[in-house]
Amino acid sequence: MNASDLSMYFDRINALNPRLNAFIDLVPGRAAAPASGPLAGKTFAFKDLYDFVGLTTRAGSAILADNPPATEDAAAVASLIHAGAVPLGATNMDEFALGFTTENSHVGPAHNPHDLTRTAGGSSGGSAAAVAAGLADLALGTDTNGSVRVPASFCGVFGLKPTFGRLSRRGVFPFSTSLDHVGLFARTVEDLAVGYDALQGRDPRDPMQADRPPEPVGMPEARPLRVAVLGYHFSRYAGEAAAEALAKAARVLQANDTVDVALASAARAAGALITYAEAGELHRERLKTDRHRLDPMIRYRLTAAALMPAQWYLQAQRVRRLLKQQIDALFETYDLLLAPATPFPAFAIGTETVELGDEIIPARSAAGIMTQPLTPAGVPVAVAPLWPAEGHGLPVGVQLIARPWAEADALAAAFMLEQAGAANAPVANL
Repeated sequence: MNASDLSMYFDRINALNPRLNAFIDLVPGRAAAPASGPLAGKTFAFKDLYDFVGLTTRAGSAILADNPPATEDAAAVASLIHAGAVPLGATNMDEFALGFTTENSHVGPAHNPHDLTRTAGGSSGGSAAAVAAGLADLALGTDTNGSVRVPASFCGVFGLKPTFGRLSRRGVFPFSTSLDHVGLFARTVEDLAVGYDALQGRDPRDPMQADRPPEPVGMPEARPLRVAVLGYHFSRYAGEAAAEALAKAARVLQANDTVDVALASAARAAGALITYAEAGELHRERLKTDRHRLDPMIRYRLTAAALMPAQWYLQAQRVRRLLKQQIDALFETYDLLLAPATPFPAFAIGTETVELGDEIIPARSAAGIMTQPLTPAGVPVAVAPLWPAEGHGLPVGVQLIARPWAEADALAAAFMLEQAGAANAPVANL
């Protein structure tokens, strides 16, 4: 990528970011480095959880703003640069990744590029917004309970949460040690697959990474897959737009069976308990010394988490094991499972509650109601964005859920939806 092309990217960011608030830091100095490799000519952004030499990793929090700059790139950042991708800057997020809407009280919310009054999702909302707006080709996010999948759905881009333990988390500020995933956004499935392959590789400095060799996906291609639709919990909370998107994806992928994960609702609760118990322990000292500098809602959640009885955490881990058994059993018959990524399109920034069926639910937690039940199983999930049939309105994503280590199946399904014209990620018209 030449200097003129890079200048165009930064000019576009500088012109649009005041309205989007997707980027919080830019790195033009590093972007000037020559690039070669499978991602040559591509640009990427990275969530403010990733270490980047010369930047302070704030994790969306004012508490960390005075920390010294990173002296080493996160493993994922280094991998993309090694593959030839050019870094552009750090992106907005929910404070300490505790949220689904990127309504950050310190730097302001990230705005959805397709409707600036609406949320970009979270907690990786800035990364998804940057890709949707055409400000970057790829963007790194993280997914603990849906923080890649929800923004991908709301912003209308492709997303990938790989199998738990597949990618190195070295240099990524933690949220929940036993649930955190490195994830990726792109506007095409090919870019998503090439980016994912670049991120693979055994990292001996990450003790949480699985001891498994890389399994490159290469260029995804259409191929037969045995596909079923997840019902019960996932159909109960699907609004009209989500149900329409799911039905369209099911037709393309010839998914004629509907199956249940009986523990889905319990798994959602278990995921929340595990997440907050681990986050509460991680931030215990900050709650003692800097609690007044936290967003009030984040402070409340972390305080409650720090007081959680250990028995709750242990029981949640039992539910997690049972959930994994139920999902593994489904993969004895099917290659892929389908579910909505969110129950509705992006809602307005500042929305407090939403109506799902006959229930009134806090909007921020409702955004993750489809993603959170799946995370404890550790399975790979791709998100493909589908748009309303009438040609106007906002997208809703579908989750393409594969067996552990079968990211290739999830990406193949996303590719088939893209090739059929059912899913696409156009640059927002700003």
